Amino acid sequence: MDVWTVLGPVSGPDLGVTLPHEHVFIDLVREYRGDGLLNDRALAVEELRHYVEAGGRTVVDCTSIGLGRDPLALADVARETGLNIVMGCGYYRDPYLPPELDRMGVAEAAELIVRDIEEGVDGTGVRAGVIGEIGSDRGHLSALEERSFRAAARAHHRTGLTITTHAARWPVGLPQLDLLAEEGVEPSRVVVGHCDLVPDPGYHLELARRGAWVQLDTVQGESEYDVRSRLAWIRNLAGHGHLDRVLLSHDVCLRSNLRALGGSGYAYVPTTFADQLRADGFSDADVHAILVDNPRRALTGE
Repeated sequence: MDVWTVLGPVSGPDLGVTLPHEHVFIDLVREYRGDGLLNDRALAVEELRHYVEAGGRTVVDCTSIGLGRDPLALADVARETGLNIVMGCGYYRDPYLPPELDRMGVAEAAELIVRDIEEGVDGTGVRAGVIGEIGSDRGHLSALEERSFRAAARAHHRTGLTITTHAARWPVGLPQLDLLAEEGVEPSRVVVGHCDLVPDPGYHLELARRGAWVQLDTVQGESEYDVRSRLAWIRNLAGHGHLDRVLLSHDVCLRSNLRALGGSGYAYVPTTFADQLRADGFSDADVHAILVDNPRRALTGE
């Protein structure tokens, strides 16, 4: 199955090393002030070139409605870097949900998501290739977040695209899966995000047992403890036979995450952290599965 990027369709085998949860452009000013605004095209190109030099081929930009998507800028960056960039769609989470969502039903919201996928965003012709990130702000889904999830589920059924969620700090990925299941979405088509911000290996295992994707996507190497914890959680999943449900990414969304500004940037996972995995006993085949095979399967629904 092809995956739709901002420059058109790309076949699954051509995705290569893939970061399944990043942001190239985003507006989080309401929470992080100036650190939460990524809007510098030249800097984005510079940062992503480090990833290309590390062997990276594809980036999933999970900037959805309410986060300042810039489809034309993403297309420009894709052309300049040669990367496959997959753009997100759908409605993010409280407090970023637009007021108009409160005035529309699930069917209308789903229709707008489908339009982003089949026609392109806001008349640009640049089409989304994944639904999300959609999420919830706390350990439960608000009424509007529930509407967003139901709309995403119905858009998934119409388009076949994978759903990727924001489930930070609380084990809210489980009620998210429950809600999507009510709408008939198979867990294998759902990527539960930010699992590494919930320090509960039992939670990770339950998501994997249900068949969902367990995404550890704040892998930034900020401390030795963070690295040890993530390695232990991956070992635990692998030891229970679930290495084939693991996804890794950085969730670059702040200026301070960028390499030029002191962060680890977009290349840490396929370089330093991949070496840590090998040093921890994972084989080259395991690393290839996590960085190449798993994200391809997650995006294509193989």
